[in-house]
Amino acid sequence: AESLHSCIGLLGISAGSLLLAVHFYSSPRAAPLIPSTALGVLLLILSALLAYAGIRRSLRNASLLVSLCLTLSAFWCGYGVTLILAGQGVLAEPGDSRDALVPGLATLTLALLLVAVVGFLCGEPVLALVAAAVSLASAHEVALHYSSSLGPSAVACGHLVVCLVGGYFALGRILYFLTKGKVALPGTDLAEKKAQEQSRGSAGGTNPFAAPGLLLNVLSASVFCCRLLGVTHKLFLGHVPWLWAAGTYQIGICVLSYRAMDVLMATAFGFTSILQFAAGYCLLHPTWQPEEPSVPALFLVVFSILFAVLALFLSLQSPVDGLYLLVFVTYCIALACSPRGFFAGGPQGVAVAIFVASALVALIHLYNVRARAKIPTGKGAVKALLARSSLLKLREGPDLHTPYLGYSKYADAEVLAYACSVLAAFALTTPGDPQAPLATVVIPWVVVAGGILKLLGGSVAFARGKTLESSTFILYAVMWIIWGLTRFGGLYGTARSFHAAVGIVAFMLFNSFIVFCSLFLNMAWFFYSLTFMLVAVSFLLDAIHALPSGYDIAATLVFGLVSFYCFLAALSSSTFEGCCLPMGGAMVQLGGVGAGVSKCLHLPARKASSVKRIADILRNGGTCGIPTDTVYVLVAACNRPDAVEKAHRSKRQAQDRPMSLWISSLKQLEPAKHLFSPLLWDFMEAAWPSPISLVIPRGEWVDFLGMKDSAKYVGTPQSVAIRIPDCSVTTHLIDLVGPIVVTSANPTGEADTTHHNQVYAKLGDKVDAVLCGGPSPENIASTVVDCTKIDSGSIGFFRVGIIPKSQV
Repeated sequence: AESLHSCIGLLGISAGSLLLAVHFYSSPRAAPLIPSTALGVLLLILSALLAYAGIRRSLRNASLLVSLCLTLSAFWCGYGVTLILAGQGVLAEPGDSRDALVPGLATLTLALLLVAVVGFLCGEPVLALVAAAVSLASAHEVALHYSSSLGPSAVACGHLVVCLVGGYFALGRILYFLTKGKVALPGTDLAEKKAQEQSRGSAGGTNPFAAPGLLLNVLSASVFCCRLLGVTHKLFLGHVPWLWAAGTYQIGICVLSYRAMDVLMATAFGFTSILQFAAGYCLLHPTWQPEEPSVPALFLVVFSILFAVLALFLSLQSPVDGLYLLVFVTYCIALACSPRGFFAGGPQGVAVAIFVASALVALIHLYNVRARAKIPTGKGAVKALLARSSLLKLREGPDLHTPYLGYSKYADAEVLAYACSVLAAFALTTPGDPQAPLATVVIPWVVVAGGILKLLGGSVAFARGKTLESSTFILYAVMWIIWGLTRFGGLYGTARSFHAAVGIVAFMLFNSFIVFCSLFLNMAWFFYSLTFMLVAVSFLLDAIHALPSGYDIAATLVFGLVSFYCFLAALSSSTFEGCCLPMGGAMVQLGGVGAGVSKCLHLPARKASSVKRIADILRNGGTCGIPTDTVYVLVAACNRPDAVEKAHRSKRQAQDRPMSLWISSLKQLEPAKHLFSPLLWDFMEAAWPSPISLVIPRGEWVDFLGMKDSAKYVGTPQSVAIRIPDCSVTTHLIDLVGPIVVTSANPTGEADTTHHNQVYAKLGDKVDAVLCGGPSPENIASTVVDCTKIDSGSIGFFRVGIIPKSQV
């Protein structure tokens, strides 16, 4: 898979460069071979292919190819849309195409130059040559727009170099496959590169997606830098593709950063994507209304506060990144102080600082992802400083982002979701002109922040098993999107609709259920959902022409402040050990689940260290719920009679459902082999490992397993059920502990448990740990075969489970 994605990435870049080479070689003609519209569509297709190649690269192997593919994909996306606009005559005025293309091309030149420098320094010559050639071609294209004496052939030559490197790479891979790895051209042996990446890449938890995200900030800042420096003559529609491509890709980088377990950088990229969508909206607005849109000052002040708080917490993880975010604090304040917003010189001056700072920090991240010797970012100094404090201790370790139950591929996104609630709430406090609702920049803050990014937070929460939180975030996101587009998108107008009121009432009914459920979660969530009900009430009153003056502003401010507290609490709990800002306990406590003083451990089954901890618990006399080849079971070590008795008691074991015995191999019964008949022994060898339990006569062989006093709880006085499970996790655990006593992980008479959450719900206060393996591979229990009369040539069935009679 790694080889496939690398080939797709490099050959996709070569294909795009071939298209551009053909386009520029034929551009002196009256009719180019590839029209602008067709070239733009093809670049969009290739940008999607490059994004796939970059995303699918393994997070454990942080190759420079990830940064190259994602960065070039974003730039070709913006470039393709700009070419489509030019081909359709949208950029019709003289100089429009040049003004639209130059900011993106100049940034692409710088971005790929940084990638090329790091590639040469870190021993990736093929990628460095590709990046350097595309960078050179982009620089020539910028020069071509200002001086026709250079000629388009120079641009085409740069892209042709990329094609040659791509051809060399393709030849190397073909030779590698034809010779079965015996012949590999230098730089094309991906097996060797993978070993190098695993040994030196992504050390210390470096986020491999941070560098592309930072380069996208360079892209958005370049649009305003070029205008301030006089490189372009105006800000207009032609710059929107660059800004919105950067914003869209940064949302993707945000998701990938959660995948890389980097909560703070993911939140930062979510914040910056909002600014880029807002900037694109402001540049798009003059196409249908001549005046420049107004930007709400209060909202930007709140946004600057969120950036400042995030910068403070990010400084504890990486002081360089924290200081970098302070530039965006300045940017928001500059926008708030400028009535013209993005069109004013003050914010554009700060954009120059963002351009420079983003390029420098991106270079640091690019280098640190690949190099053995890292550029220091100040993390060690912060850790040493906090080590002296007895109040604050940073969260660290492999289980930093492990969810409460089970495991997840994503870090928690609640910080971003709460921040989006703050932004959307304070955006609604902006008084707009009912006759011209689009003239006030509210839609990006409400729809992108309150809607799209909140949907992202809800999706990540769902992936982490947070059912109530994910449902709430998704429901609120839908409400923000619908209300934002209706009220502030010009669809609502001055007329109010009965249908809108009915829809809001339906939403309030859903939210009432969320408010009720949050009583069982914690106090902060109760107030979070309750105060949003106040916002929904303001929507309803507005729909029926009964909104009191100032109520909507008061309701949104209260909701915004509650969301801000939740934002701070989520940030502090994800950064520091211990609860710095409490979320409060459940206001209504249920009996049973979670009602006990202590809760059992929940350990992910995919980790060998988790199995080792479960083994230690069992050896020390504990009982645990574990996954098997069928359903979840409750287990105890045979040589701990107290644990077996505890399992028997917690299970409320009925006399007709005795506990069974599990081993990992027949070698554990070898000392007692003479006590079994040859036919029974051969049948056990043939049947196991499998989901088949054999009920065999009780005898002296039981004593060889070290059961001692616990034997009375296993089986009946005449027989014992025994099995070797067909599950590597379970058999490895038995190898560590020895034979175990097993019963189903549910109270007698209830249905079998097929997920670790069900084990926790039914027995969570009665077991010491649960090994979380997600859904069971099967929903049916094992087949139980009566072998007590096997020597007389007959077997019976106590229960026909997953294995049918015919197969037995």
